[in-house]
This record gives sequence, structure tokens and C-alpha cells, in this order.
Amino acid sequence: MREVLAQAAFQLFLERGFERTTVDDIVARAGVGRRSFFRYFPSKEDAVFPDHERCLAEMTEFLAAADDSDPVGAVSDAARIVLRMYAANPEFSVQRYRLTREVPGLRTYELSVVRRYEQTLAGHLRSRFGEDGDGALRAEVIAASVVAAHNNGLRLWLRSGGEGDPEVAVDHALALVREAWGRPAASTASTAPAVPEASSAPVVPFAVSGGGDGDGEVVVMVARKGTPMWRVVQQIEAVVGEN
Repeated sequence: MREVLAQAAFQLFLERGFERTTVDDIVARAGVGRRSFFRYFPSKEDAVFPDHERCLAEMTEFLAAADDSDPVGAVSDAARIVLRMYAANPEFSVQRYRLTREVPGLRTYELSVVRRYEQTLAGHLRSRFGEDGDGALRAEVIAASVVAAHNNGLRLWLRSGGEGDPEVAVDHALALVREAWGRPAASTASTAPAVPEASSAPVVPFAVSGGGDGDGEVVVMVARKGTPMWRVVQQIEAVVGEN
């Protein structure tokens, strides 16, 4: 029933537009009552993304079973679960991508879904690196980098109309993340050079990866607390200009 309702909703969204389609229209097309719709979907927006709850549950289960030997590799592999979900139905995924580009409300909803994936990855990393201080910071930054890398490769494939193998671009992007963050946290801490004082600390572009929540590139920056804002802006402008 969930799939029937989702299919009916999406057909109507494509035919009439998202804003002009009501829940009554959807249940009429599916041949069920309103109560059936709200049993499966809290809103119209949820009907556009019927598979994310299952995918999020699968990601959570995967990470719970992962060992501690390679946390960055584990979250990278977990992101591929989302990719496989999109790749399983290319036509639907491409149509949904185009629809979300046209409807601001769906775009906002999609961002909230992406954030939930990111929080799941970050939670797993915090359990490995620590809940406080640099451990928590490392977890948040790596999770954001993994999501940005995954989304860049995924959206390249979606913009192509679902042609080719989406894993090629995603694997390439995730390899950059693993190259930057694949070393154990303890090793990184012991070999890291001394950080300059806040007044002279540079803003470091530790990774430049495509995607993120938009269609362009995302530049992830790290700066010591207290770094002057003019220096942050200066370095961002330098990197953006190079790209």
C-alpha cells in the first residue's frame, strides 16, 4: 500500500504539479481513503521520499555492526547504501531530483533528510572518537565531508539523466575523504604540527569536495578559534577563485 500511494502521488505531482495536488487527489488515484494515506505518510512531502526511512534504518543497522578498525571507511560504506537506493530505480530517482529542483518546499524537506543521514554518520564517529572536544569535532567534520562527497557523485549521475554507473563518481569523491581523514585519530593527534596562536593561525582548506546540499562545489575550511574573520574570508575567496 505504501508503494501504491507513493506511485499515485508521484504521478499526480508530475501531471498537475506538486502544489496543485492534494491528499484527496492522491487517495482517489490510489483508490483508498485519507486514513490510509496518513497511516503511511505524515504529509505530501513524505510521499516524494518514501524510501528514506527504510534506508536510514538500514544505514543505522550497518553502522551498529561495523568494527572499530576503520571508522572513516565504515561511514563511507554506509553512504553507499543511500546511493544503491537511488540507483535501484533510476527513472524515479531522476524524476524526483528534477521535481525537487522545481519545488522549494521539497528542496527544504530534502535538506532535512540529508541532515538526518549526516547526524547518523556523525553519531557513529563520535562513538569512536569521543563525544567531546576534538573527537566530536572530528566526527562532525568527517560526516559532513562524506555527505558532501556522496551527494556530489550522486547528483552528477542524476543530472546526466541516470546514465552510466553512479558508483564511479561517488567512489572517486569518497576516496578523497578517506585520503584526508583515513588516519587513526590518535596518530593524527600525535603527528600534527603545533598550531600557531589565534592571531596568526591560518585558515586551512583541508578538503575541497563537490556537492553538499547544493549543486555546486563545497569548500570545507578549518580555522583555529579566534582567527580574524577577514582572514577566513580572504582564504575562502582565494580557494573559490582558484576553482
